[in-house]
Amino acid sequence: MAEKVLIPFELPDPEPLSEVLVEDFSTLDVVVMGHYGVPEQTPRDVAREQFEDEAQETLDGIAARFVEKGANTKTRLVFGKERAASIDRIAVEEGCAAQLDPAPTEGIEKILVPLPNIAEFSRLPEFVRVLCEETTNKITLFHIVEGEKDREWGEAIVEETREGMVESGFDPKEVDTLVIEGEEHDDEIIRVADDYDAVVMYEAEPRRGDRIFGTLPDRIRKKTGDPVVIVRRDY
Repeated sequence: MAEKVLIPFELPDPEPLSEVLVEDFSTLDVVVMGHYGVPEQTPRDVAREQFEDEAQETLDGIAARFVEKGANTKTRLVFGKERAASIDRIAVEEGCAAQLDPAPTEGIEKILVPLPNIAEFSRLPEFVRVLCEETTNKITLFHIVEGEKDREWGEAIVEETREGMVESGFDPKEVDTLVIEGEEHDDEIIRVADDYDAVVMYEAEPRRGDRIFGTLPDRIRKKTGDPVVIVRRDY
């Protein structure tokens, strides 16, 4: 059974979806989600009654591209005020192992994989592999330490993950590691990600500033213009 991925779009004007991503993710089960933002003063039922048919038609058009590639595809349409909370809820309800934040791309040659403080290998290779086209020639396992005293531990995390990926079938020549020092982890990830074509990462812990500044994956996508795959920890 294929893993299931959630791909959310903001309606009524979703960003264009690259054919590259349609091809890549059609190997999985796909849940295409449409979130229609409702103003604070507008009841959800009123917005749904007014815009549901048009929004569903837009969502069905996106889903059809995955269906044409043979993917098992489902749509979910949500009218609400809290986009992030809606995405989390649908991901849990549908049993999605990961989420794709799509962005325009013509090809993916370099993939950055930021790793948490504990090497978590489960499901990571599959979602890296989904993005590996024939042109992919570099996968970088990336970790940030706060000082030289932590470097040995950081090196162990990336090396352990690299060994697991090689054992699962990745070409050793394509899997690299990078450990750097830095106190502002999010800023360092965004800075390094700017040199890559896509990011695959485990979901970050919720932060107080997420509602104002956006989640880390959102910020990576907006700054780099690249797609981000977020693998759920609690799936």
